[in-house]
Amino acid sequence: MTSQAGISEVEAGVLHLSGVLDYRSGPQLRAEGRSLIAATQAPRLVLDCSAVEKSSSVGLSLLLSFLRDADQAKKPLEIRGLPKDMRDIAKVSDLQEILPLKD
Repeated sequence: MTSQAGISEVEAGVLHLSGVLDYRSGPQLRAEGRSLIAATQAPRLVLDCSAVEKSSSVGLSLLLSFLRDADQAKKPLEIRGLPKDMRDIAKVSDLQEILPLKD
């Protein structure tokens, strides 16, 4: 049984990413995240990943895509609560310097 993955704006500029990030949930999360980033009126964004239960490399691909979306919207983005499995993938992929992690 897998949990439902989702992304939502829980308060102005704070996006909450949750559930299992994999090839099944990735395309929907990508589209929803892009829309949320474009629609928010907040001048800065925080992506809270503390409720991510499990992630494949799809999760890091999503983070990079959301960073690109935020950059295009001229809104700084910081990532909080990145789970250990995602941190490990980022380290192996040499992405930890690119990702704006705040913890």
